[in-house]
Formats: sequence, structure tokens, C-alpha cells
Amino acid sequence: MGKIVISTNVTLHGVVQDPDAQVGFERGGWFHQFAGRQHVEQWVVNETQEALGAEALLLCRRSFEWFASRAPSMAERVSRRWADRMDSLPKYVVSSTLGQPQWNNTTVLGRDAVEQVSALKHRSDGEILVYGSYQLVRTLVAHDLADELRLVVFPVVLGAGLRLFDEGGQSRPLQLVGTRTIGEGLLHHTYQFVPPSPARSL
Repeated sequence: MGKIVISTNVTLHGVVQDPDAQVGFERGGWFHQFAGRQHVEQWVVNETQEALGAEALLLCRRSFEWFASRAPSMAERVSRRWADRMDSLPKYVVSSTLGQPQWNNTTVLGRDAVEQVSALKHRSDGEILVYGSYQLVRTLVAHDLADELRLVVFPVVLGAGLRLFDEGGQSRPLQLVGTRTIGEGLLHHTYQFVPPSPARSL
């Protein structure tokens, strides 16, 4: 069985919104504002190794379109190994509106996404990476499909913004299984979701 891994950048107080100032959030752009060049170089190394170790990508439509439009140009600006790996990985997109995806190796998961993601997980052997896709992330967690959470924490507090988990979510225990630094100012935390306890029979 595969392992669904949620991997994301986040501020100290959990905001994940608009790290690169592309969607018009007034406090967006915090990725480059609060990460120096040396941090970014090490971040790229981390992202590349993560992508090389994955079996597939799982994305919502908006995140898929973001990566599809930018990954080719990132070969020169960021990392050719990362961009080539993103291009070659099998990609699964949860969407009821996406027609013919223009990025190669893409499969659209339409109706009953939870059932289809569960089937994907059962027929996989490796890591299925989830980037962005925050509504999808909440659905995966709510249906006990997520196995691991990787957070790269940036040293900034914005005071507002969309958080990875909203206030209406369920209480979920996680277990810290690893922590390390990236560069001199970023922290990488790895958590495993604790499986729900089976209901006790009366």
C-alpha cells in the first residue's frame, strides 16, 4: 500500500496562503521575503530529493494548474532535476471540471474522489506527494487517508491568512518522527498521523 504524504511550506502560526505572491493576498510573498538565498538553495535540495523519492503526485485542480504552468520554467530558475522529475511523475488531479489536462502523465479523478484516492493508495507502493491543495488535504485527513505531514516552517508571523487546517476540523493526534534545519533559518518537521482507534465493542 502507498503512503500519502502532505508536504507544504508554512509560517510559524500555520499560514500557507500565497507564499510566492501570485494570488493577490495582501501579505503574500513571504517565501522570498523571509528566506535568504542560502535557505532557498537548501530548500531546493530538499524539494528535489523529496520529488525523486516519490511515486506520484496528488493535487487539486488549482494546484495542478499552478505547477503545470510553472514547472517547465523552473528548470532554469530553480532546479532542472526537480522540474524534470515533476514532469515525469504520474500526476493525479481531483477535479470535477478539468477536461483535457495539458501536462503529461496526468489522470483526472472526477466523481467520488475519496473512493478513487483510496483505490490509488491501495494499488501504489511508494509515496504519493500532495503539494498545496489545501481543501483536498482537509478531505484526506477527515477520511483518514493521509499518512504523513511534512512542514517547512518559515520564521515569520503574518497575523492573518489561510491556514492548513481550519477551525472546523476534527481533533487529530500526530506523532513527531523527525525534525531538522534547512539552511540556517528554516525548520523541517515530519509527523505521522496516528490511526484512529477502533471502536470498542460493548
